[in-house]
Order: sequence, then structure tokens, then C-alpha cells
Amino acid sequence: MKVHTLAGYIQHIYLVETPGGLLLLDGCSRADAHNVCTFITDTLNRPLTDLTLIVVTHMHPDHAGGAHKLRKLTGAKIAAHPKAAKWYSGVMGRAAHLIDVSLTWWVAGRLGKPKKHIWYSPILKPDIILLDEQTLPGFEDWQVLFTPGHTDHDITLYHGETSQAYVADLMVSVKRQLTPPYPICHPNQYKQSLKRIQTLQPQTVFCAHVPPLSINDIDFEAIIQQAPVLPKNHWHSAKNRIAHALGGQNAAH
Repeated sequence: MKVHTLAGYIQHIYLVETPGGLLLLDGCSRADAHNVCTFITDTLNRPLTDLTLIVVTHMHPDHAGGAHKLRKLTGAKIAAHPKAAKWYSGVMGRAAHLIDVSLTWWVAGRLGKPKKHIWYSPILKPDIILLDEQTLPGFEDWQVLFTPGHTDHDITLYHGETSQAYVADLMVSVKRQLTPPYPICHPNQYKQSLKRIQTLQPQTVFCAHVPPLSINDIDFEAIIQQAPVLPKNHWHSAKNRIAHALGGQNAAH
């Protein structure tokens, strides 16, 4: 079993290679789909049909945006959390989807990347619904762990034999310091998810936006201390701005 790291549009992409097939640890962005395919055919010298499973750890554009496209190109199945398909449902969900796509372009711009086509369906259509602590179909040495907080449906993937875990956006780096991601939709669940990984003690931790880490490099208590008490997301921020503006107007009168 080998874990290959590919440079994605705004994130690291992790492709697992085994003799029996290929596993994509996250759905990446739509802009990454052809690069993943080229890596499979040109670097690994394997047919695209060897990619048999794509896990979507959560629905943000750099984790789910390429899933449907890659399924179409390779025939792979998509596996996801039971709540993933409904994350962007409804009017508020569609608005959040637009904001998240725009934020992805903003991050790309900060990284010096050109604006690319990253639009994808806000409604995921998975082939496999995952359960907490189950193993991945066809890759039974990988275990699914639910680690919500960033969203209500975040997934960590754990390879016990080699003590490696892919935690997606459970932590990011700001000014070379590990911090909670944005948004944090469920602060209490987020802190419990951090503690779950801390208890698990994987030797190597793969993140979407941070180079691979040794467990000894992660100060879990410091990250937990930085986590917000209340939700920190688009809607909470907007409501706070409105309340602040109305408060200022009332004070003026």
C-alpha cells in the first residue's frame, strides 16, 4: 500500500495505490479531475478503471467538486457520510454553495493560482453510504471515523496497519501554526473530533491544507483552546454584522 500525494488546485490530494485497485481519499476539486487521471495513466501506468473508490470527506468544493467528474471518467464509486448529500439543500444551502465556490477562487488567488472551472453539483449522488467505524468496501484496511465539527458530516480515514490517518480539514495552518479551520459549524462536536484523533494517536496525519504531520507535531490542546464557543460560519458572521450595524444605528438615534 502506497499513499501518493498530488498537488491539487488549493489542497493536497491523496491517492492510495494497492495491487487490487486505487482509492482516492477525497473528491478533490473539479479542476483536479484530469490531473488525477493523468497521474494514474502516465505516472502509475494503470488504467483509469483501476480507480474503484472515491471518498468524499465533506461537501466543500475542494473535497467534493471532482467526485462526479471522476466517476464519469473512471467508473469509480463514490462513498460519503449519510448527511453529505443534503449539506447544500434548500435556498440557504444553495447560497452557501455559491459562497464556498467563491471562497475557493479567493483562496486560489491568494496562492497565485488562475481562476479555473470548479463549479459542481451541490447535491452529491453517492453510490455508498458510510457508517462510523466501518471499513471501506474493497479497501478493508481503511476505517471510516466520523469527525464532525467543520461541517456536520466530516470523515477521517484511518489505516491501522501503518498508523496513518487522513483528517481532511480537521486542522489548517495559519502563520505556520496549526489552527481550527473555517467554518466551524458545530464547535462542541469539533472539539470531540480532535480528541478522538488525539486518542487514536496515528503516527502520521495527512491534512488537506497542511503537509503530512507526525502526531508529535500536533498540539491538540492548543487547537482545542482556539476553537470557537459559538458556530463560526457564513450565516453566523452575517447575523453578527447585521446586529452590529443595527446596534450602531440605534445608538446614533
